[in-house]
Amino acid sequence: MAELADTDTRAHLSALVSRPVRWAARLTPYGRDALAYAHARRPAEPVGPRPGPGERLVELRPAQMSALRVFAALTDELAVKPADGLAERVRSASFSKEANRWQLCLTEEQIVSVAYGLYLHRLTLSEAEANAFARDYNVTFRPSPATRTPTAVLLRPLAGDSDGA
Repeated sequence: MAELADTDTRAHLSALVSRPVRWAARLTPYGRDALAYAHARRPAEPVGPRPGPGERLVELRPAQMSALRVFAALTDELAVKPADGLAERVRSASFSKEANRWQLCLTEEQIVSVAYGLYLHRLTLSEAEANAFARDYNVTFRPSPATRTPTAVLLRPLAGDSDGA
């Protein structure tokens, strides 16, 4: 990509600038090609999904998306089914390389359903995915103290639920 100047070239450069030139380098033709290519590429416009009315953009880590895919695939076997339309949203999710996140536009009901799927993942494999989702989207599932059945818990008001207070 670049080549260092030899002694004769450095001596010539030293004479031109009236001071010693200890080192010098220049781009090779391959380096110029790489530079031209880099300048010609325009940054990609973010093309992620845009939330519709009543939806939020949800960005999931790859491990969270893997757990969600398992949850969606088990729809026919589960007592508590994923929310309507969630399986389709999982299939049509897009991946952002820049953010290293899967992007989906989900309703609040679907977000709660994702929390349930990650709760099941928490019970069998890892708590990390459910904990991160709870921090990001303020909803998790915990066993109810009275009935010991899993219950959705809203950790703090969602961004759209502010009453101005």
